[in-house]
Amino acid sequence: MAEGGEGEELLRPPLPAGAPGPKRLCSRACPAGGTGAVHPRPGAAGAGSAGPGAGASGAPPALPGCCPAAAAAAGPAGVVGPAAAAAGPGGGGGGGGTGSLLQPESLLDAAAKRVAGSWAFERVEGRFQRIPEPVQRRIVYWSFPRSERQICMYSSFQPGRAAAAASPSPAAGPPPPAAPAAPQGEGLPFRRGIRLLETGAVDNVLQVGFHLSGTVTEPATATEPEMTYKVAISFDRCKITSVTCGCGNKDIFYCAHVVALSLYRIRKPDQVKLRLPISETLFQMNRDQLQKFVQYLITAHHTEVLPTAQKLADEILSSNSEINQVHGAPDPTAGASIDDENCWHLDEEQVREQVKLFLSQGGYYGSGKQLNSMFAKVREMLRMRDSNGARMLTLITEQFMADPRLSLWRQQGTGITEKCRQLWDELGALWVCVVLNPHCKLEEKSCWLRQLRKWGEMDVCPLEDGNYGNELPNITNALTQSSGHSQDSLARPRRTVFTRAIEGCDLHWQDSHLQRIISSDFYMSPSYQREGESLLFNSQGQPLWLEHVPTACARVDALRSHGYPREALRLTVAIINTLRLQQQRQLEIYKHQKKELLQRGATTITNLEGWVGHPLNPIGCLFLTLTEACRLEEENCLEISDAGDSKPPVYQHVPVVTGSQDSGESYLSLALEVALMGMGQQRVMPEGLYAQDKVCRNEEQIIARLQDLELDPVLVQTLRKQCILLLEGGPFSGLGEVIHRESVPMHTFAKYLFSALLPHDADLAYKLALRAMRLPVLETTAPSGDVTHPHHLVSVVPSRYPRWFTLGHLESQQCELASTMLTAAKGDMLRLRTVLEAIQKNIHSSSLIFKLAQDAFKIATPADSNSDTTLLNVALELGLQVMRMTLSTLNWRRREMVRWLVTCATEVGVRALVSILQSWYSLFTPTEATSIVAATVMSHNTILRLSLDYPQREELASCARTLALQCAMKDPQNCALSALTLCEKDHIAFETAYQIVIDAASTGMTYTQLFTIARYMEHRGYPLRAFKLASLAMTHLNLAYNQDTHPAINDVLWACALSHSLGKNELAAIIPLVVKSVHCATVLSDILRRCTMTAPGLAGIPGRRNSGKLMSTDKAPLRQLLDATISAYINTTHSRLTHISPRHYGEFIEFLSKARETFLLAQDGHIQFAQFIDNLKQIYKGKKKLMLLVRERFG
Repeated sequence: MAEGGEGEELLRPPLPAGAPGPKRLCSRACPAGGTGAVHPRPGAAGAGSAGPGAGASGAPPALPGCCPAAAAAAGPAGVVGPAAAAAGPGGGGGGGGTGSLLQPESLLDAAAKRVAGSWAFERVEGRFQRIPEPVQRRIVYWSFPRSERQICMYSSFQPGRAAAAASPSPAAGPPPPAAPAAPQGEGLPFRRGIRLLETGAVDNVLQVGFHLSGTVTEPATATEPEMTYKVAISFDRCKITSVTCGCGNKDIFYCAHVVALSLYRIRKPDQVKLRLPISETLFQMNRDQLQKFVQYLITAHHTEVLPTAQKLADEILSSNSEINQVHGAPDPTAGASIDDENCWHLDEEQVREQVKLFLSQGGYYGSGKQLNSMFAKVREMLRMRDSNGARMLTLITEQFMADPRLSLWRQQGTGITEKCRQLWDELGALWVCVVLNPHCKLEEKSCWLRQLRKWGEMDVCPLEDGNYGNELPNITNALTQSSGHSQDSLARPRRTVFTRAIEGCDLHWQDSHLQRIISSDFYMSPSYQREGESLLFNSQGQPLWLEHVPTACARVDALRSHGYPREALRLTVAIINTLRLQQQRQLEIYKHQKKELLQRGATTITNLEGWVGHPLNPIGCLFLTLTEACRLEEENCLEISDAGDSKPPVYQHVPVVTGSQDSGESYLSLALEVALMGMGQQRVMPEGLYAQDKVCRNEEQIIARLQDLELDPVLVQTLRKQCILLLEGGPFSGLGEVIHRESVPMHTFAKYLFSALLPHDADLAYKLALRAMRLPVLETTAPSGDVTHPHHLVSVVPSRYPRWFTLGHLESQQCELASTMLTAAKGDMLRLRTVLEAIQKNIHSSSLIFKLAQDAFKIATPADSNSDTTLLNVALELGLQVMRMTLSTLNWRRREMVRWLVTCATEVGVRALVSILQSWYSLFTPTEATSIVAATVMSHNTILRLSLDYPQREELASCARTLALQCAMKDPQNCALSALTLCEKDHIAFETAYQIVIDAASTGMTYTQLFTIARYMEHRGYPLRAFKLASLAMTHLNLAYNQDTHPAINDVLWACALSHSLGKNELAAIIPLVVKSVHCATVLSDILRRCTMTAPGLAGIPGRRNSGKLMSTDKAPLRQLLDATISAYINTTHSRLTHISPRHYGEFIEFLSKARETFLLAQDGHIQFAQFIDNLKQIYKGKKKLMLLVRERFG
């Protein structure tokens, strides 16, 4: 806790935002010769009583100003004597003066420093009736804040950037020069304040008692003129208690002008005019001087002061007025009262407004970053032991609870968004830190507890795991290492984000063993242990701390957060020693149960509450505590790089300080060890999407920090030792031989371990990574170790599987681990085979196996060197497995997979191609085998790529033809054409394929397929076979009267043209088929006109003669076609007239015109058409307008 009684700040009502607060009353009897009027002077309102603002000790010590040396320095009537004047110009010397650096600090300054930072000046006045003026000056002088870092904390969201420019405050001697400002963060108020100070913008600085004033000139810019702002600062006990600036700044933190004036006072104290509080000056005046003072003051500011002056005069002259009932008068420069809250100025209203604004933006415009910056500011305040940390956190929490989205989400039954959920988690973690403050008072903790319970009982308060289901165990109860939990034990009460903090209020720091741990590096077990003490120390005598691990880590976080890094380190070491002992005992237990567990092939979850993804982040907390102690603080560690990214941290080994003889350990090796222990813990997958996502995210965060460690021999030794323990850890380790099907997979963790171990111990790296490849939740119910079916499909676990919301991510991490191993094993056939078997056994997603195959192929075929045959074969094996897995399932990437497999087999060689051609039925569908596989294998590019000789080409061609005929037999509809194409160059095979098509034509083939094959036959020079196939296709076709745009029309016209070109007999054979299949009048008339012309290909066919005459429509075979066409026109006309609308009349008349042309092809066609028209007029006489149009056109 900070000195000066900060512990009680939250128990008092906060001051209104921006209000200076009530000024304490100063009074003293008037001097001799006065009129009895009460003259203000610094004095105690209630003399001698110690208020709650007092320091940790009781009464203040005797002031050195009252000792003989100080009395000698003080002349009559408090005039500053030579000794006091030597302290510095204007009484502002001492630590900030220009004296020699070797000059020792005076006793007066030493005592004044202590008093100024700890006690309200009113209490000092109450203790001593006469305080010499030199003593007053030194107390007033030292009451201003001395640390630029605190000014920085209250003027910037980003301490890392701004603090780089904050020079450390000198304890003695002149202030050091300010650090140069970096280009980044120039817009921050702190940096702008430094720039204003360095450019001489601060002027007219005057300190009157506990009040500092001055002017700051903002230089002119391209858009703004030069502006001068008046700045006023009140302070007390080394804290700024209120600020006022003419710029009208509306922000949480101080503006640049306040920063500039504050830094001027810290860096140039000898240039500040220092005066005692104004009440002391008034006390030295007689009546005439007082009257003159008041009148001159009113004259100088009569427009502003006169109404107030007259009002006060009236009240003073009235004996019954309230002002006369109070002893003394207020003095704004006399410092705070004993009862006033002693804390830094914080604009509460602005905090509320800013948080409300950021929450209303819902994660947009960087509001999440801003809120995280506010949380970081709270942590910074806690670390500085500033009571405003808890105060600011309270204000933030109030706005979070008032967020209107909470009730909306609850009404709609939807979860909180992920970004918002992370903010709530940080809020809950901060409250745990606050309530675990080792030096907070019981009153404060009780106040916080009431507030936390109030928030937690609200319906809209978010739950701890983001899921309205079963929650985690109590913070203060360690988990029992048993698995026989029943449903009743899981039905725990509602737990909110504040529950951990509420439970933390029950924790205390009074345990004597805990106090000894955190207070000394050399605490060891006594030579003679009393009963029960054996549980408090390990065999080396080092202390242990037996507490629920997350709870113990929360204590560490609280110590770190409240500025006790050494104490946090000591407790961390004790926790790690405890974890080591537990790990050792668990290993011993497993050795006794190993045979039974391996026979059973299953185990139980020993940790329902995992440490990774835990709300208290225990592993991350321990790791950060240890690595912070090893971090190298470089000269510009706080600066930001040009790219805007912070430099990676640099660590060094710092030996662990213990009472034992040379443990040889460092905090850095402990950090690595505890991270590995926590990450390797076997733990149950939590319920709920958010909780599962948090496990993955926390794991990645810890691994990212581990990757910042440069593995030297010491850390490699720690890594190897811990990996061996994890492999032998049994059910307590996620990398043990047997794990529960619902335990969290270790893929991400194992990938890090594999990469880290590989250069140092490849055998151990592979053993560990292969062990981690398991994903038991997707395994079938077959006993563990059954690998007789390596290509089994995914089995859906009935009860648990649907709740694994992050399963896709976990499978992708499993794939990443496998890919890493494949890459590392390149060229090592034995290792590659082992990895391949692990992939085939444990990965159940065809898409991921395909990705692995592609990765292996890419690595095996670099552009600038020869291919790696071993890895190519693995890629081919994986590709074949993908084909088998997806053969009977729908997969939108199937065609891509097939093409890739052929490419891969081509790279492997001709034997691989022959193999997939011969075993096609287990890999491909008939369509894929003919249209993609065989066609690609037989392509010219493939032949060139493989540089095949004639026998090899023939072998490939023979395999392809065999495949084509097999596929045509199995699926003639889709494979017949491809089979014919592949068998073109072999007569026997071609004839066989043709016969397959003929046999299938009457059963399952469609007219489209048959027409396509018929056109192919004509193209290859087999017109008679084409005619036969076209005739078969016509039997499958049916064109209705209104299908004049049917896609088969072109095929019908082509078939008729083919038969016409072959001769009269073929035409006579196909016309009956056309008449039977086609009922569309326009199509029939088109065919009729084409057939009346000279046959297009008749002259080119051997044995055929062309007379050059047009065919007659009155004779066979066209007579039948003409009659069918006329009949189709008549039927179509009647069909169209039944539902015709006026807008289609014109189109109908054109249709009748075409019909007349067809009618006129017959000998008596004009008579038939006239009868037809008359018939229409009679039947449809009701359609008068239409019939009128018919009469006009056709008579």
